[in-house]
Amino acid sequence: MSASKKNSGGNKSHHSSESNSGLSTPKSGSKTPRSASKSRITFARVANKIKMGKKVEKSLKGEKNQSAISQDEEDPNKTPEPYSCTGNFQADFTELCRRNSMAAIPPVIHRARPPTQAAPESSKPEKGKDKGKSAVPEPEPEPEVDPEGENAEPPPKTYVVKDKFEYFKPCVQVEMENYDKPETVTEIYIRGWKIDDIMMNTLKQCWSVMEKLHTINLWNVGLNGETLSIMASTLPSIVNLRTLILDGNVVTEENWHELITDESPVQNLSLRHCGMTDKGAKSIGEALGTVKRTNTKLVTLNLAGNQISDQGAIDIANGLRMNRTLMSLSLASNQIGDKGAIKLGEVLSRFPLSHEEVVERRKQKSSMGSPDRNKSPPPSRRADSKDRPGSVRSSSQHDKSDKSKQKQSAKTKKDAGKGGKEAPKEEEKHDKSKGKKDDKAAAKKASLVADTKNAAKGKSKGKDKGKPSQAEPEDMGDSSFINPLTDEADFIDGQLWVPGNRLLINLNLSRNQINEQGMAAILKAMQYQTTLALGSKSGGTGLMRICVFKNKISSDHDIVRKINDIMLPKDPFYKPPPQTPEAESTS
Repeated sequence: MSASKKNSGGNKSHHSSESNSGLSTPKSGSKTPRSASKSRITFARVANKIKMGKKVEKSLKGEKNQSAISQDEEDPNKTPEPYSCTGNFQADFTELCRRNSMAAIPPVIHRARPPTQAAPESSKPEKGKDKGKSAVPEPEPEPEVDPEGENAEPPPKTYVVKDKFEYFKPCVQVEMENYDKPETVTEIYIRGWKIDDIMMNTLKQCWSVMEKLHTINLWNVGLNGETLSIMASTLPSIVNLRTLILDGNVVTEENWHELITDESPVQNLSLRHCGMTDKGAKSIGEALGTVKRTNTKLVTLNLAGNQISDQGAIDIANGLRMNRTLMSLSLASNQIGDKGAIKLGEVLSRFPLSHEEVVERRKQKSSMGSPDRNKSPPPSRRADSKDRPGSVRSSSQHDKSDKSKQKQSAKTKKDAGKGGKEAPKEEEKHDKSKGKKDDKAAAKKASLVADTKNAAKGKSKGKDKGKPSQAEPEDMGDSSFINPLTDEADFIDGQLWVPGNRLLINLNLSRNQINEQGMAAILKAMQYQTTLALGSKSGGTGLMRICVFKNKISSDHDIVRKINDIMLPKDPFYKPPPQTPEAESTS
């Protein structure tokens, strides 16, 4: 039993050793199919993990970039690139408003115009087309029927119906030279909505590059001193601007004078109903003209409907003393009394010069009388040394001239000795022939000049038949360059009196507080302008139109009737009544 157990135990140990040896041998040799498949699976898993890692990294990078971009866009402190305007007002204005983060951007629309009647189409056929064919009448449109079955009235053609409150929404109305080209905006109208600093700066950028813009109309837009200064600073850059209308803007600072500086191109300025007081009138009067400088651009000024009293009218009249450019002035519906009217009448007739004006007149006269006083003499007249004056020539020049004279006299003596008495005869003949030739040439020149003058007169007469005579451009230019202080003056009672302003042709003083005394001063000025001719260098025709109705004086007063009688023939559209019925029938 013990032997068999031993044998069996030995066999088990032998089998176990064989099995252990069999399992250990493949590790050193080739892999089995099962182990190879396992290794492939693990490799694929590792590769997938690597690919997924790269994708995750890319996605993380993309999210980082997007977050950085969104942070840049949402960053309010980062300044965007400046926008350069192109001259297209609609595109520039919309883009600048968007960049300024405006909640509602006012649209740019064409200004409404009254409807025009279409020309009736002719029923005649055109030449060379549709010969022999009769025009086929178009069928009449059927009348519209309302829900009740009755004929509804067609919509009117004289106006356009809009939605409720659409008319009152903020917008910018424009007029264009050519509606197919948006860069040809000529007029801009903004009405009834407030323009703050941001909007004014936006408009400033747009206006500065608009070459065709000549009219700006901002009615009741709530301007203040700052926005007015911003606007005044951009006016010189609008080269073709001519008309500026700022009616209905009450500015407490009253810095209106900034609009009519030397650099401003504005020619027509309207400041109606702006609440202007004597403070603003004084600044405007100083901007119109002083002893040192005058405005040479502004042609018309409308200050109607303000609060200007006598002192403001006096300040404006002082500005008109030296100004010779303004042609139309409206001071209607103000608070001007007799003192202001007397000062205006004085400026229009003639006025005494103040001490400052007399000093400036002497300076102007001295500069005009001796323009070469401060110039240095030419080199030919300068002296060679400091001891000898420049007008005395040097001795060497005297010696040279004497020697040349002696040589010429010696030559003439020799010629006379050789030729005897024939030489002087030949000289006399030569001089006579020269004189005849000179006389003939002078006569020819005189006849040519006379012929050209006559021909020019004949041409001018032929061209100007039926046309009013026009002044020469040289005479027209004199009025703008000659200072009124250099005009002819009269010495009366120890004062220098010069002619008044004769360039102002339209003055409106209606609806003020002028009484008989002020109206008499205006009448005196009118009589002076029409009866006295002082030969003023500044020229001008004087007032052609004046309005003085609805003042404290009655319109039936003798003074008012005399003013109307004087001004009536000066009206360009005035036609005198015919004296007899025969003349009326012939006319």
